[in-house]
Formats: sequence, C-alpha cells, structure tokens
Amino acid sequence: MSRFALPRIQPARNGAPPRPLRRLTLELFGVIALKIAALTLIWWVVFAPQPKPDASAAAIAERLAPTKSALQELHP
Repeated sequence: MSRFALPRIQPARNGAPPRPLRRLTLELFGVIALKIAALTLIWWVVFAPQPKPDASAAAIAERLAPTKSALQELHP
C-alpha cells in the first residue's frame, strides 16, 4: 500500500479581516447608536417639553371671561 502525500491547503486570505465577528459587532453598535441618536432628535423636535401655560388665577379668569362682543350682544 502506498501512501499519497496530500498537500495542506491553506485558506486564501485575500484582504479578509482576521476577525469578521469584531467588525460585525462594531457595525451593529454603530447602527444602534445612529438609531438612538435619530430617535432622540425626533423626540426633541416633536415631543420636546413646551413652556408651561400661565396657570395663575388672573390668567384663568381672563380666559373664561366672556368676550366683549358677547357682552354687547347681551346688552343692546
């Protein structure tokens, strides 16, 4: 019986990164960071806290008071 010597075949590394999992992880973290930044920007533009309205008694009385035109219609 003769033994044939098989040459060891090395996989070709034509520019392939040595650790593709690390690159994938970094890309995923980048995408997640961009999404969080985009959602934060959308929230800030659309749902940002607006200034609180004047809730003093005088302001409420002014809003609830009848208008001048309504008073003129009641008292001709």
